[in-house]
Amino acid sequence: MKLKLDLHDIYNRGDEIERALKGIIDEAVAKKAPLVEIIPGKGSGQLKKRVLRFLDRKDVKALYHRVEKDSDNFGRVFVHFRWR
Repeated sequence: MKLKLDLHDIYNRGDEIERALKGIIDEAVAKKAPLVEIIPGKGSGQLKKRVLRFLDRKDVKALYHRVEKDSDNFGRVFVHFRWR
């Protein structure tokens, strides 16, 4: 199971971006999903930086295993979870 979050529609609404990111991480934890794909898009790179800053927060970082920036597609980030 892979969860997917596309931020194209809300790229300029800060509160909604934060809520969407928190929501997808919470959903992954609840469903024990191994992978979340977040699509900030290519653009200027500011939205991707915001996503990475969110994922780097201590409270969020404790929930997942690792983050992978897609080497083939700059506008995509994978969040990997490890469940026991």
